Amino acid sequence: MEITEFVETLRLDGGLLADAAQEAGPDARIPACPDWQMRDLVTHVGQVHRWATEFVTQGVQQPSRPPEAPDLADDELVPWLREGHHHLVLALHSAPQDLSAWTFLPAPSPLAFWARRQAHETSVHRADAQQALGASLTPLPSAFAADGIDELLTGFHAGDRSRVRTDVPRTLRLRAVNAPGADWTVHLSDAPPQTVRTAPDADAPDAEKPADCTIEGPAEELYLALWNRLPWDALTITGDETLPRLWQERGGV
Repeated sequence: MEITEFVETLRLDGGLLADAAQEAGPDARIPACPDWQMRDLVTHVGQVHRWATEFVTQGVQQPSRPPEAPDLADDELVPWLREGHHHLVLALHSAPQDLSAWTFLPAPSPLAFWARRQAHETSVHRADAQQALGASLTPLPSAFAADGIDELLTGFHAGDRSRVRTDVPRTLRLRAVNAPGADWTVHLSDAPPQTVRTAPDADAPDAEKPADCTIEGPAEELYLALWNRLPWDALTITGDETLPRLWQERGGV
């Protein structure tokens, strides 16, 4: 996906998140995060947007923690969220292609990283806000959802912090049926998961090998299930059903 596509998705989903938060109210419970109310979600996203904006606008080269949120009244939270989101979108639109800044996942460039990461951060939390409201989820483009699966598997769960591990080596195959080439094999063991892209047209040794478990479904449903935002019953699961349960229990980021 192009950087401009990520920024546009960020723009749209940030607005939808704020709209849902406004309508649901600060006390609404977040289904995927039972300890959170809407005010906690809004505060988190507002902090992350401002944190990302600092890297993009100031070219910060070292990791840092998100800034502390101001002490705001409930009726000030959503306007504060909208303000931070607006500044992040503007920062990404105007940033130079050769931006130099700290990143924490592999990416073609720092600008591509921050656009991608903030788009997915915001889309997942937009789903949280709409679920808290009890509203239907706004559909995501299949290419964007497939990209989010790839980020989760080859980025977050490629590192030492991933808890998705097994005592006996197993393989998990994931396929987004409505996104060309969206096919991955995840090698599970007592080490961090190793993911390879295994689309039929990919030059990958695992492309035709059977997996211990295969999970298939539309890209958006698979994306949100892997982020534990949707149940897995909308997906087709073949083989060892302990592996989806393992992911549900240990796949949180």
